[in-house]
Amino acid sequence: MAAASATPASVLPEDAGRALLVGRVWDPETGGPRPVRVDGDSDTVVDLFQVAPTVSQLLELADPAGAVRGAGGAGTARWSLAELLAGDPGDESVPHLLAPVDLQVIKACGVTFVDSMIERVIEERSQGDPARAAEAREALASTLHTSVDAVVPGSAEADRVKQVFLEQGMWSQYLEVGLGPDPEVFTKGPVLSAVGAGARIGIPSFSTWNNPEPELVLVVDSAGRVRGATLGNDVNLRDVEGRSALLLGMAKDNNGSTALGPFLRLFDDEFTAESVRQERVALRVEGAEDGFLLEGENDVSRLSRPFEELVGATHGDHHQYPDGFVLFTGTLFAPTQDRGTPGSGFTHRIGDTVTIASPHLGALVNEVGRTEELPPWRHGIGALLAYLGRQGALGG
Repeated sequence: MAAASATPASVLPEDAGRALLVGRVWDPETGGPRPVRVDGDSDTVVDLFQVAPTVSQLLELADPAGAVRGAGGAGTARWSLAELLAGDPGDESVPHLLAPVDLQVIKACGVTFVDSMIERVIEERSQGDPARAAEAREALASTLHTSVDAVVPGSAEADRVKQVFLEQGMWSQYLEVGLGPDPEVFTKGPVLSAVGAGARIGIPSFSTWNNPEPELVLVVDSAGRVRGATLGNDVNLRDVEGRSALLLGMAKDNNGSTALGPFLRLFDDEFTAESVRQERVALRVEGAEDGFLLEGENDVSRLSRPFEELVGATHGDHHQYPDGFVLFTGTLFAPTQDRGTPGSGFTHRIGDTVTIASPHLGALVNEVGRTEELPPWRHGIGALLAYLGRQGALGG
């Protein structure tokens, strides 16, 4: 998919002139990925390879924001953003945007909103059948909303509410991670598996009920410090996970099932974690053939657990990430709008355009494709190491 319809104005944050934006570019001249700085007020893209050859290493610097801000010099302003957006992510002969992270592990949190807990319970009760989901939603939504909307997970009140559900025969494993002391944290995909802006995201042929999940994604270094944020699409196969939560890997980790971007916005004096605690992440799905339109919003302020708790559950004495990690924080929005017959709910169709956007982070745009028909994923850790070796970036 070429991102020819995208323009710098359509993908940049509203305050792009003040934003410290880091990305990655496929560079056909050297045959590999380059970390870059995207200057939102000039359409200039600066090569950061001499500052740090990977985004992971960049974030390990004592002052990543200062290093990125001070980068420049002869030969470093190598591309325009318009040129990169016009490049086809499936064509290695042209420069194009990649996912803005590299060696970081891709982690994700689930059931971090009451609404998402409700939808997981519905999936479980309908056993992955969208036709039964409407009935389950009607039976459960009212009770769950009125009972747990303001309950703090892990509190005595949350435990009391959970016990009420158990007594009513409404047990679900999702109630434990929605109301209990520990959040759900899982590995979304392998290192380097995420696709970037303009690339196709994948839906496997074996799934008939699936949806995008628009999320705020925290980017964290090896010490557990949140260095910035980006947007993500945690593509989910609802029919698969609904059959059994033990099929989470099958539901979440397929080629093209993770999209990140368009850029990583670094925290600095003006843009901090507080800036995105109130972020509203908008979702728009446009059908290519049926003219279908789906719109929704993920209100980050309604997270049931703070960023610090989610990061602490992922990283600490119990688990380290030497190259850092990215952390999907979960989504409030689970589409239920019927796309076909009444009660059939929403599911993707091939050719859908998915736009995930927010004021501080820009817009991530991808097209839905069949997973089995996407370009094979070939550039993993071995390929990156080989490239860094050819570039002389492995010395010492």
